[in-house]
Amino acid sequence: MPRRHQRLASLTKVLTSHVNAGRHGCALAFVSRMLSDPDLPPLSDPSFAYVFPLALKSSSALRLPFAAASLHALAAKCGLLSSPFIASALVASYGSCASPELARRLFDELPRRNAVVWSAMISVHIRSGDVAAALRELDLMDVDPTASCFNSVIAAVAESGDHPAQAIELYRRMRRMGVRPCLITLLALVPSCTELGALGSIKEMHGFAVRHGMFVSCHLGSSLIEAYGRCGSLVSARTVFDQVQERDVVVWSSIVSAYAFHGHADVAMSLFRQMELDNVQPDGIMFLGVLKACGHAGRAEDALKYFEVLNKRFGVEACGDHYSCLVDVLGRAGRLHQAYDVIQTMPVKVTAKAWGALLSACKKYGDVGLAEVAGRALFEIEPENAGNFVSLANIYSGMGMHEEAEQVRREMEQQGVRRLPGSSWMIHRKSSEIF
Repeated sequence: MPRRHQRLASLTKVLTSHVNAGRHGCALAFVSRMLSDPDLPPLSDPSFAYVFPLALKSSSALRLPFAAASLHALAAKCGLLSSPFIASALVASYGSCASPELARRLFDELPRRNAVVWSAMISVHIRSGDVAAALRELDLMDVDPTASCFNSVIAAVAESGDHPAQAIELYRRMRRMGVRPCLITLLALVPSCTELGALGSIKEMHGFAVRHGMFVSCHLGSSLIEAYGRCGSLVSARTVFDQVQERDVVVWSSIVSAYAFHGHADVAMSLFRQMELDNVQPDGIMFLGVLKACGHAGRAEDALKYFEVLNKRFGVEACGDHYSCLVDVLGRAGRLHQAYDVIQTMPVKVTAKAWGALLSACKKYGDVGLAEVAGRALFEIEPENAGNFVSLANIYSGMGMHEEAEQVRREMEQQGVRRLPGSSWMIHRKSSEIF
């Protein structure tokens, strides 16, 4: 390798280290010195194609549109815009620093656009939150798309949660076009299948992963376990769990939560003990699963024990969800005042979940006094939630306290809280509920 190219390669490694370490100001200053270094090849040399994307990445990170524009002008002057690496980096940088419109204008002016450049343009729309524009770009592609072109759109559609069936249809289209899905594709799709309850599609993803050697991934394993569990197929969830070779805490949490979700507390807690024997450190999500399992089984003492273990043995700091779950477990077991004590002594902010769990327990066991406390607290936290008013009024009505129930109804109307469409209030002296 000629001496000048050796020096360029060496300096490019230094530049890469600056960018990867997040020293973007240093990176741009370093690029400036490189561009004026007489001991390097001319800027039109193809070897410089690796420098521009690094500089553009730093420009994007610092949100410096003028820097991106300067690099754009320099690349055009040196005839480097035909490089897909530079072209895609420019499109991405304009999208991050300036606007999707400027990125699109540059995109339209590029002399060559391959799938990498198209993918960059699609990603610009995704980052700006315009999924519809990303879908249009996918339809307009005049080259064969790659998996990355589809993956970003599928992930965006899946994350929005608005049209989960559309994510699956994009996968079908991908397969029809002969584009092979990858692990990223499946990770994006499984939540959409779960949301739709599409057990057949989940099995399809599972089978594809096994056939193409993707199943060693803990991430996909945990996602499939959760999907099968949510769709009611515990046998399949356990099959996936047994197939995952290296199980991290996410995989263990998924299987424990799956059994807890269906009320199999004995199995869930047995799995938790197995996880301890495997020397896997539990996290907060795992403990939520265990607490929910205790709740379904009515094991308040076990819940209290595990709650103590949560912090003292494993050092996991309890959050609002953990306390809400504990309140729910105690409430289900009829230990209402103990549940109220938990709320009173919580070191974190009391959430609507905690008060809601107490209110539900009060309705079940007919404790009007605590129901009033919980209901009033919920009115403060969620003043526009009609369900809280309805729940307290139902408790009053069930206890024959119809005047108090009517007072809650009037209070709700005075505060302008609207009931959900299709609901109505009916207070009858012989009725125990307000519908």
